[in-house]
Amino acid sequence: MSDSYLQNLFAERIGGRQYGKSSAIYKFEKIKRAKRTALAANPGSEIIDMGVGEPDEMAFPEVVATLHAEARQPANRGYADNGDAVLKLAAARYLDRVCGVPDIDPETEVIHSIGSKAALSILPAALVNPGDVVLMTTPGYPVFGTHAKYYGGQVHNLPLTEENDFLPDLEAIPADVLARAKVLVINYPNNPTGASATPDFFARVVHFAKRNNLAVISDAAYAALVFEGQPLSFLSTPGAKDVGVELHSTSKSFNMTGWRIGFVAGNELLVKAYGDVKDNTDSGQFLAIQHAAAYCFNHPEITQSIAAKYSRRMDGLVATLRAAGFNARKPRGSFFLYVKGPRAVVKGDGSRSEFKSAEDVSQWLITDRLISTVPWDDAGAYLRFSVTFAAQDQADEHRVLDEVARRLDEVELVF
Repeated sequence: MSDSYLQNLFAERIGGRQYGKSSAIYKFEKIKRAKRTALAANPGSEIIDMGVGEPDEMAFPEVVATLHAEARQPANRGYADNGDAVLKLAAARYLDRVCGVPDIDPETEVIHSIGSKAALSILPAALVNPGDVVLMTTPGYPVFGTHAKYYGGQVHNLPLTEENDFLPDLEAIPADVLARAKVLVINYPNNPTGASATPDFFARVVHFAKRNNLAVISDAAYAALVFEGQPLSFLSTPGAKDVGVELHSTSKSFNMTGWRIGFVAGNELLVKAYGDVKDNTDSGQFLAIQHAAAYCFNHPEITQSIAAKYSRRMDGLVATLRAAGFNARKPRGSFFLYVKGPRAVVKGDGSRSEFKSAEDVSQWLITDRLISTVPWDDAGAYLRFSVTFAAQDQADEHRVLDEVARRLDEVELVF
């Protein structure tokens, strides 16, 4: 069958004439396929999914009730555009009370986003010209870089290594790359490593940005999910508002992944530019959802409850994986546990299988142990476990972790 003329019309940014013809399989699709195969080979068995990155519970009942009440208000029925004052005021209060960021002007320094992903896809349009370089950490969430490439930009990856506490080495960027760089994107607590930033690191980022004329995009989607102390915001750093913006989200902090709501705050000019592009991208999130999100930002104790649950689960998961030989250490926040993958496995019959990559380990864990994780081979062979695994209560949490321990105890992992 010959190609339709449409095959010749696709933009080069998504593959041009070759669009749709690639046989490459995205790693998350490989995971889904492996899970289906494992279930078919083991009917009635349970796959323990520790690769998911979304909450295992619904939004809190009071948040759902707020949405219901707000959705019944006729004034909320129309286009939201760049939002009304309700979420902006709540966001400014939240940054002050929870993140230690005073003096945010809700009118000029805050705009809602339809989730962090939407903001990360819109901001490149405001900043990136052909030939510009975007500095991004790897492994990491690729959306900003993907859209930067759509606009003719280039991505320079900054490896996150265990030796550097999973913080990027800003001084290792080649001078010729830095001369063309326009944006630095950071994400802490980090996906996938779970690492947290420090006040000193954020201070160095501000100094680095000013010295090199860079805009900073701080993706703080997990900022409030900390296990001890107060959340650390990039905007709390002296001078941060001069150079950048920060993205906050209700998705993980308030169990609202599918609601698609958050906000962008910080530098007034960058917020304005984001809003101008957003005006030509979407018509705003439903005001009832915005107002429900505002309720959340006015009740940070919801996040504290979720973080306490994740902290408890993290303690159990760290102990379970350490007993199996992983060098697991509890992070200071988020819900991800990032561990170096084994080099081989020895089964009870003495047979040995070698692993060339984290993806190899992940596929083996699914098919042989019925445990699903996410592999990352960007800066070493690592696996990402998530404590958002499905469990009905604390007793069920113990059951799941005991089952993971039993399955891993049947083999010897070689590191």
